[in-house]
Amino acid sequence: MKQKPELGGAFQLPGTSLVLNRIGYGAIQLAGPRVWGPPKDMDAAVALLREAVAQGVNHIDTADYYGPHITNQIVKKALHPYRNGVTIVSKIGYIRGADQSWKPALSEKALTDGVTDNLKNLGLDAIEVVNLRFNITDSPAVVESAVTIAANLKRKGLIRHIGLSTVSRPQFEKARSITEIVCVQNEYNLAYREDDLFIDYLASLGVAYIPFFPLGGFKPIQAPELENAATTLGVSKMRIALAWLLQRSPNILLIPGTSSLAHLRENLQAADLDLPVGIIAGLDQIASKIARPVSLIQS
Repeated sequence: MKQKPELGGAFQLPGTSLVLNRIGYGAIQLAGPRVWGPPKDMDAAVALLREAVAQGVNHIDTADYYGPHITNQIVKKALHPYRNGVTIVSKIGYIRGADQSWKPALSEKALTDGVTDNLKNLGLDAIEVVNLRFNITDSPAVVESAVTIAANLKRKGLIRHIGLSTVSRPQFEKARSITEIVCVQNEYNLAYREDDLFIDYLASLGVAYIPFFPLGGFKPIQAPELENAATTLGVSKMRIALAWLLQRSPNILLIPGTSSLAHLRENLQAADLDLPVGIIAGLDQIASKIARPVSLIQS
């Protein structure tokens, strides 16, 4: 019998030697409440990261503005020196205010400081992939300026590859005209599917698509179709939602976040769940019946 691919199979980021298993781990929940300050149990956070890597996760998504600084410091404490093949992906383009707000920070100084802070707190000489965090409403001029700055940091060897977060296709095209873009990280899940055509376009280019809020964020997806699928298959709704994403397109890579070891293991089991055609057809009806959820925090 042919063995199933580990964690949903592997995906090679375009123009790189980086091969990522399709289920990774998003470190956003390692910080304290509202992604601010330290976790209640630092040892548990460290143990969770180590377990993720032990289970085959080789794609850790983080940002120095989680905490701020806290999440990256936990990643370093848990995993440094980093195992061969483990890729740390971080984000720049936002900072946290003293009031715990999330603020765009796309100036040359802010982006350079963001990279410097990531390098320091992760214990790296260069970051393999840095996602530039935008807003969908950012103008072409804003995108061009920030991507040009990131491309210069890439030439200096501080970052190796560039991705984008929270962007439209026109913003992606503007960025791609300046430098190679290896991945896009946007909101996407069973209930929110505005990027359907964008995902297919990126797949045709070999560019990875990484959905944040894959389970609906802080307002988990509630739909009778999902409830029925969970009852029929005898598995959790979380596992079904993640399996649906894996089957949606081969360029989708998952980074579900959790602070629970049990949930981590359950999330990884999504790779072993083949959803029947009839179940998928039912799940595909969800987005048309649910209004877009309001995100409580930025990614």
